[in-house]
Amino acid sequence: MENKPQYLFTSEVVSPGHPDKCADIIADSIVDALIIADSNSRVASEVFVAGKHVIIGGEVATNADFKTKDFKQIAKDALVKIGYDGKSAFTKEQCLYPDDVEVQVLLNQQSADINQGVDQDSGDIGAGDQGIMFGFAINETADFMPSAITYARMLCDKVYNYALNHNQKLGVDVKTQVTIDYGTKENFENCLPQKIHTIVVSAPSTQDMDIKEVRELIKGLIDDTGLPPRLYDPEDTIIHINPTGRYVNHSPLHDSGLTGRKLIVDSFGGYSPIGGGAQSSKDYTKVDRSGLYASRWIAKHIVASGLAKKCSVQLSYAIGVAKPVSISVDTFGTYASVSDDILSNFVMKTFSLTPRWITEKFALDKPSKETFLYADVAARGQVGQSDYPWEKLDSLEIFEALK
Repeated sequence: MENKPQYLFTSEVVSPGHPDKCADIIADSIVDALIIADSNSRVASEVFVAGKHVIIGGEVATNADFKTKDFKQIAKDALVKIGYDGKSAFTKEQCLYPDDVEVQVLLNQQSADINQGVDQDSGDIGAGDQGIMFGFAINETADFMPSAITYARMLCDKVYNYALNHNQKLGVDVKTQVTIDYGTKENFENCLPQKIHTIVVSAPSTQDMDIKEVRELIKGLIDDTGLPPRLYDPEDTIIHINPTGRYVNHSPLHDSGLTGRKLIVDSFGGYSPIGGGAQSSKDYTKVDRSGLYASRWIAKHIVASGLAKKCSVQLSYAIGVAKPVSISVDTFGTYASVSDDILSNFVMKTFSLTPRWITEKFALDKPSKETFLYADVAARGQVGQSDYPWEKLDSLEIFEALK
């Protein structure tokens, strides 16, 4: 039998229960609390979780009245919401329990040297730091995200939500991975996935569950996820479920976590460049966060308007300077009629892209349960979720006018 050509690309995703995500979610729960209490709060904190310990450190400037005990409670509440609520069938030796958590708070006042460049007398907002950000979009899925991370997220959400509702069987520290077969490099370059080649799912199970039972349960969840039938053939796809066999011990009790260690998971699954700066733990003036949202919004509009099949947008900033230092668009040779240099100049001339413009455009200073919460964004991924304000295709006519 003749071997068919393959061109494989893989992305992974982790659930909110992964220790690194626990750190991100705690950090952004603090960002939410501070900005909701004082919309002008400035936050740059880090969270480290290890064993039964949570350490919160960094800089904060706010008029809100928050004390050490408040930050400690935010951290514990975040862990409970994630699923470490002490109500599962896992023992205190197997999984983190909220009553056992010890929180240390090491937050300082943010430097006035930074503040004077960010909050300017003109009313504008200077960039909270220098750096580069990349936004990306591709026409492979309905949300204009790469296939591999889209389907890995779908699987992770399915298994994680099952674990939340069936905590007598599964734990919430879940990882998924999807490999897409494009067949050829040409198909990859032209955004034409051929099939889902391999799926990997790891989810903790209670010690009384046999591995065969665990694998049958998770295989059923995979089949019920709603993966596109054109790409997913249950009989042809290679599937690895808890490949080491036993997976009982989990949570930060058995693996440390740190903010900003899941940048690829949070963005585009390794399909495109990333800026390297984390989003979680930072307020909206930090362009690592706001610049990603803006560049993703632009890239998504370029692809959704039919100007290209895929697109990367790079922004760069200097600390204390409002306007971007540079803007560049790369459509990887897939543009329809308007070249990359014309697109780059168009974006530069049409959109201000200052931190204040981005903040007002997406209401980044007004997180709420009705709009978005930064902690929820930390849990679900920084981009690619249609309900985020920076994912709305609200200016297509501006881009379509270029065609």
